[in-house]
Amino acid sequence: MFTPSIMIKKLSSNRYFVIGLQIVLFIALYWGVRSYTQRDLVQNRPPEINAPLISGEVYQLQQANPSPRLLHFWATWCGICSLEQDSIESLSKDYPIITIAMQSGENKELQQFMRDEKLTFPVISDSNGQIASQFGVKAVPVSFILNHQGEIVFTESGFTSSWGLRARLWLANYF
Repeated sequence: MFTPSIMIKKLSSNRYFVIGLQIVLFIALYWGVRSYTQRDLVQNRPPEINAPLISGEVYQLQQANPSPRLLHFWATWCGICSLEQDSIESLSKDYPIITIAMQSGENKELQQFMRDEKLTFPVISDSNGQIASQFGVKAVPVSFILNHQGEIVFTESGFTSSWGLRARLWLANYF
């Protein structure tokens, strides 16, 4: 007689079944964690940002922009953010980006950090986390991709590769 326990025993001894099951469980866990970490992030139209860059210029998010852009939240104390720094720097050469340093000190500290790390992308200091709160950002890094109409079309939390961000910026042209 063929019982469920015999069937389970037979399947669990099949190497390909076990590997496939592990892959399915990993993907389910990944999407579950991703959904959880992105649950509070703003969607569609972002809140207005009218704040000074650490260089002193005033940045306005709602200004018309003919191309997609990246809005990236990060922190100087964030290990994952430091892994993305070079990608964000590279992207800043090809796309309009604005970065927001969450709870990373005052302008002078951020300016020194940028010099030490040889980074040139534009930065807004969000020393008290107020801007991050408006966007629903509770942990960094978080990236928002905006289309040319200023609408959020992609959000990413956690590490994202340069190519992943480039692909999303390219796709944002079609939204």
